[in-house]
Amino acid sequence: MSSILKVEQLSKTFNTGQKELTVLQDISFEVEQTAGLSIVGPSGSGKTTLLGLCAGLDQPTTGKVSLIDIDLNRLNEDDRAYVRNQYVGFVFQNFQLLPTLTALENVMIPLELRGGKNISTKAESLLDRVGLAERMHHYPSQLSGGEQQRVAMARAFITDPKILFADEPTGNLDEETAEKITNLLFEINLEKGTTLVLVTHNLQLAAHTGRILKLKGGKLIEDKAISI
Repeated sequence: MSSILKVEQLSKTFNTGQKELTVLQDISFEVEQTAGLSIVGPSGSGKTTLLGLCAGLDQPTTGKVSLIDIDLNRLNEDDRAYVRNQYVGFVFQNFQLLPTLTALENVMIPLELRGGKNISTKAESLLDRVGLAERMHHYPSQLSGGEQQRVAMARAFITDPKILFADEPTGNLDEETAEKITNLLFEINLEKGTTLVLVTHNLQLAAHTGRILKLKGGKLIEDKAISI
C-alpha cells in the first residue's frame, strides 16, 4: 500500500528576534493510506507545529512533506489551500465554527468553496449521522461543546477527505463527552476509509490509531505500533 503522507528530515525554526528557536528537528516518517497515526508528547514538544506542516498550513525550514504524492514545498499558499480543500479534513480542539452561521451552514462551507452539488442534502445527512438532526438550524452559541465538535466532525467529513488531521479533538470536553466523540470519530473514519493523523495528550485515545509517534523537545524519540 502506498504512502498518503511522507515526511522527510523535517525541521522548523522560528526567529524570535533575538535568537532562533528550533521547534522540530529532523523528523521523518510515512503514513499509508487508510492507516492511523497519533502524535503525542508533552506541551511544547512540537506536536501542533508538525501537524500544521503535514497539512500544508505552514512550510518547514528544511525537509520535505509529500501529501497525496504532492510535494507541498513546491506549492504557493493558494495551491496548498487548494490541496487542503480537495483532500484534507480538519478537526480542532476549539471547534472553529463560524458563530454567525447555523450548524448546517457551517458544515456546508467546505463543499461551497469547492463548488459541489447537493450540498445541503449531504450536510443534513452528515449532521444526522453525528446525532444532530434536530439541532442543525441552531447557532454554535446554542450548542454544547460536544455538539459543536460533532458539527466540526460533520464539516471535516463532508468533502470525503483522503486524510483527516485532528488536533486535540477532545481537549475541551468532559470525560464522558470525550469518549462519545472519540467513538464517533473513529466510526465515521472507518466508514469513510479516511487516513487519520491525531495529535493528543491522551495515550488511551492515541492507542486507538494503532501507531504512536512520540515527540520530545522537537525530536522524534519513538515510533511504535500498538495492538488495539
